Amino acid sequence: MTDTEPIRCAWATTPAMAHYHDTEWGVPSRDERHLFEMLVLEGAQAGLSWSTILNKRDGYRTLFAGFDIDKVAHFTEADVERIVGDARIVRNRAKIQSAVLNARAVQRIQAEHGSFAAFVWSFVNGQTIDTPRDANNPTPASTPESDALSRALKAYGCKFVGTTICYAFMQATGMVNDHAADCVSRATAKTKRKAAAKAGV
Repeated sequence: MTDTEPIRCAWATTPAMAHYHDTEWGVPSRDERHLFEMLVLEGAQAGLSWSTILNKRDGYRTLFAGFDIDKVAHFTEADVERIVGDARIVRNRAKIQSAVLNARAVQRIQAEHGSFAAFVWSFVNGQTIDTPRDANNPTPASTPESDALSRALKAYGCKFVGTTICYAFMQATGMVNDHAADCVSRATAKTKRKAAAKAGV
């Protein structure tokens, strides 16, 4: 690192990861499509690195109809077969099927709670849990809030929504702010989600 490079969270080690870190991770999001996208992508990450998923994000967006919840909810087994055969994403049948099941579950959540955003944000009382991280206060793998979110999503039929995945989802969508105490992004006001796709993630 040169003297002119900003201090970031330690995991932002590549240009793509740094861009995602700087423009999206930890930014509060209440956009239904983005929330569904992150639910699918965090589930897809299970057992893999986030950089692997990030590098295939465009493929996921293409194959999952831009993460349009209603469109994905209507995917058939033929759609699943088509996606399984496409190398632009991680070709894990269970994870691909879970995206369709989760879209249908999100539809039920929207019908009962008004929006998916209202539902997920209720687990943090509508406010970002802001915790500067350092050696004395490391980032946890899960929290009581992610435990509760996981249980609730499973009750609606969601798959690949264990508490660790839910906590990563909460970090990604700004429900929690886990930027390191000395991270440049902690000092930067972020009141709305930036369009990562337009910025060339």
